[in-house]
Amino acid sequence: MSEWQETRERLREFALGFPAAHEEFPWGESVVKVNKKIFVFLGMEEPTEKWGPKLSVKLRESNGHALSVPGAAPTSHGLGRSGWVTVPFTDDMPDFDVLCDWVEESYRIVAPKRLSAELDASRPQ
Repeated sequence: MSEWQETRERLREFALGFPAAHEEFPWGESVVKVNKKIFVFLGMEEPTEKWGPKLSVKLRESNGHALSVPGAAPTSHGLGRSGWVTVPFTDDMPDFDVLCDWVEESYRIVAPKRLSAELDASRPQ
């Protein structure tokens, strides 16, 4: 397993740990949803030449930081206007903890408030 595949799998497991999160595979791509809404696109397990390995998340506070990553761009199909950012899995990616923060930020934007509160309640004080 390559480094980017390992990072992708760890992010997938992290995202699936949130309350009511589940995985689906529209367009042959792994996405994690909450309440029928996608909060993270994890790309294809075996990327093609056209669709390289990538992560897409919806960000408000961290949008500028994510866009500063080399190769990052507003997500296509008009999603970038709503704060979605696509970051390629490359050697220039931020640390894993930063990626987890982005996945959590995206979850909190998309999830109902009661599920965010459940997430807070499940964490040690």
